[in-house]
Amino acid sequence: MARILMNHIYKRYGKDKQPVVNDFHLEIKDKEFLVFVGPSGCGKSTTLRMIAGLEDISEGEIYIGDVLVNELPPKDRDIAMVFQNYALYPNMSVYENIAFGLRLRKLPKHDIDLAVKKAARVLEIEPYLSRKPRELSGGQRQRVALGRAIVRNPQVFLMDEPLSNLDAKLRVQMRTEIIRLHKTLGVTMVYVTHDQIEAMTMGDRIVVMKDGVIQQVDTPEMIYTSPSNTFVASFIGSPPMNFIQGRILEPVPGKLEFHTSRFVLDIPEDKKRTLLHHKQLNKTVTLGIRPENIALDESGLRARSQAVLTGTHKISELMGADRYLHLDIGQDKLLVVRVHPYCRVDEDDKVQIAVDMSKALFFHPDSGERFAD
Repeated sequence: MARILMNHIYKRYGKDKQPVVNDFHLEIKDKEFLVFVGPSGCGKSTTLRMIAGLEDISEGEIYIGDVLVNELPPKDRDIAMVFQNYALYPNMSVYENIAFGLRLRKLPKHDIDLAVKKAARVLEIEPYLSRKPRELSGGQRQRVALGRAIVRNPQVFLMDEPLSNLDAKLRVQMRTEIIRLHKTLGVTMVYVTHDQIEAMTMGDRIVVMKDGVIQQVDTPEMIYTSPSNTFVASFIGSPPMNFIQGRILEPVPGKLEFHTSRFVLDIPEDKKRTLLHHKQLNKTVTLGIRPENIALDESGLRARSQAVLTGTHKISELMGADRYLHLDIGQDKLLVVRVHPYCRVDEDDKVQIAVDMSKALFFHPDSGERFAD
């Protein structure tokens, strides 16, 4: 069993300093692919290093399987770690780099040879076993680093931004390789990244962190569709979620509307129940809506009870399969709308847009917490 339990973990550098990891409590399931994601300095790499034993724990307990590992050195934790800088020995061949840890453990030469060749076959680097790291591309070097981890047959793989040194095309390729590797090996993987695309495409579950605190732990789908607060909603998704400030009013009994100084949006029945449950009538809230849940009102969306408003087009971004229009709707920030790539709108044109209010989320304007159903 390679379940990992992190029981109310803290990390402080100095007695009176603010913790860089604050009351981190999480169970990582056996064979799970878990991703820590967040901005630089949020504590995700420090958390990973505490699991590995490379950082001391200020407070709390870490279990790997049923073993308390707080005082165990890294070599006794049955983990393997892959770093962003590969950490390969430049004077050794690929074969020798992969075999290095097994030789330190004094395994028989025949067993080492079998393990190295098996790992090379899984990672498709058999033709490069006699080469030195300087003769390899970045993606091939990262495969060698993964191979060195695989041959140890650990309970847990820990990966700290392993793809950040690769170019965009290689990152996409290596993402697929690591997902395939996880399925092949069937081991627990904990992966750190600041790239929300990596997090969304790779993880069984995602841990979103900010300032050393867990903001949300959930599947990629739930993180995207039901973010716990405005930080998660804005960090996950590209472009991020749109936010609009307004008041919840009841113009006639039983009907709720979202009012700003420029427009009014009807609130559907299920959202009405949520807002009334949280006592938000006559209060200011933040409405969140993804760019793909807004459309130009040219395809009968109004007839499907969508809320319609007018904006002034300012900026257009072509992103290949999509185009993003940035519209001035009288708020502090421009509203981003996803449209067909062949859609053309001139600068300063007035356009009508339809907001799918069934996909709208509402957040507290100060705390940023979502009003949950």
